[in-house]
Amino acid sequence: MSYVIAGRAIKNEYLALGTILSTAAIAAVSMSGDKKAPAPVEQQNNIEASSSEEADFIKNFVAEAEKEGSADKH
Repeated sequence: MSYVIAGRAIKNEYLALGTILSTAAIAAVSMSGDKKAPAPVEQQNNIEASSSEEADFIKNFVAEAEKEGSADKH
């Protein structure tokens, strides 16, 4: 069996191969890309606070929690 596409008869085998190859190509292109490593947590300063006092409080709280967490590991 075949389909008529743009005035030409195209066999089912060619349509199936075209679908499989185009899907594989799209998957390969989408998985490739920029290979940058994510920034370490220390460099990410995305604290959303309504005031500078609140931001300082959050930074101190996180620093103390990290100290306690590292003390528990040893």
